[in-house]
Amino acid sequence: MNAEIHKVVIVGSGPAGYTAALYAARATLKPVQYKGSLPNVPGGQLMLTSEVENYPGFPNGLLGPELMEKFEAQAKRFGATMVEKNIVEVDLSKRPFRLIDEDGQKIMAQTIIIATGANAKLLGIPQEKELMARGAGVSACATCDGAFYKDVDVAVIGGGDTAMEEALFLTRYARSVTLIHRRDGFRASKIMVERAQKNPKVKWELNKVVHSIKVEKRPPLNQDVLSGVELKDTLTGKLSSLIIEGLFVAIGHEPNTAIFKDKLKLDAKGYIHTQNASSKTEIPGVFACGDVQDSVYRQAITAAGTGCMAAIDAERFLENEGL
Repeated sequence: MNAEIHKVVIVGSGPAGYTAALYAARATLKPVQYKGSLPNVPGGQLMLTSEVENYPGFPNGLLGPELMEKFEAQAKRFGATMVEKNIVEVDLSKRPFRLIDEDGQKIMAQTIIIATGANAKLLGIPQEKELMARGAGVSACATCDGAFYKDVDVAVIGGGDTAMEEALFLTRYARSVTLIHRRDGFRASKIMVERAQKNPKVKWELNKVVHSIKVEKRPPLNQDVLSGVELKDTLTGKLSSLIIEGLFVAIGHEPNTAIFKDKLKLDAKGYIHTQNASSKTEIPGVFACGDVQDSVYRQAITAAGTGCMAAIDAERFLENEGL
C-alpha cells in the first residue's frame, strides 16, 4: 500500500474538480487530482463542447477544451498534482479513506472531493456525438447553446419538465421549436406542458422518435452540419422528414456515481446528496461538487462555484482535525 496519506484527493475534473484543485492547492494542501481517462473524458463535458460564450471573463468566448486547459494550468501553478487515471473503487468506511485506480494502485486520503460529473443521455444514433462535439447542430444544453440558433427552426427531444423548459427557453431565439416525444403523454408537470402549448412558437411531433440525422456540407469549412431529422411514428412505423438546424436532446442526465453506490446517500436520480447547502456528504471528510450533486443548474459556472465550496469545506475539516 502506498505509504503516503494525502490530505486531499479529488476524483474527477471539469470546472468543479479543477476549481477544487486550485483552491486546495492555494491553501497548501497539496491536492492530488485523478482527472479520469477514456472512456471518461478528462476535463468533463466541456471537452466535448465547441464555443463557450457564457463563462464570465471571456467576452469573446472560447472553446470548451481551451477553457478547461486554462483551469488545469491555474491549478497546477499552485502545486496541484494531476493524474490521468480513473478511480475504480473506494472504501469510505474509515479514515484515512482508501481509493484504487484503474491500474490497481492504492491511494490513501484524509479527505476526498468527488467531482465525477454527469453525462447527458443521448439517442445513440450515428453522427449524434460527432455533431455535438463540433457544435454542428446537436446539443444537450439549450442554456449553453440556444443563442447560436437565432431565427432558425430547431427541435427538442423529450417529454419531461427539462424538455419543456428547454423548448420554452429556445423560443427566445429560434423561429420555431418542435417538441418530439415518443408518446402523446408527458412526464412533465401539467403547468409546464400548458405553458409550452400556449406558446405559438412551439410545434409538436408526438408518438415520434428520431430515426436518423440528416446532414449537409456548408461553408466556410465545408463540413457536415445538421440539416434535419427523419422521424419514425411509434404507432404506425411510418417515416417522415423534419427540416431543422438545431436538435436539442433533453432526455435526462446520468450522474457518474456507480463507484459510490451503497457507500454514499444518493437521491432518486442517482445524484450524491449534500447537506445544508454545502458540499458535505453524510460521511465526514467526503465532499461532492459539480454535476455529480447538481441535477438542476448543470452549468460550468455553478460547478466551479461548488468546487470552491468543496475545497474550503475540506480545508476547514482538516483544520478542525488538526491536520
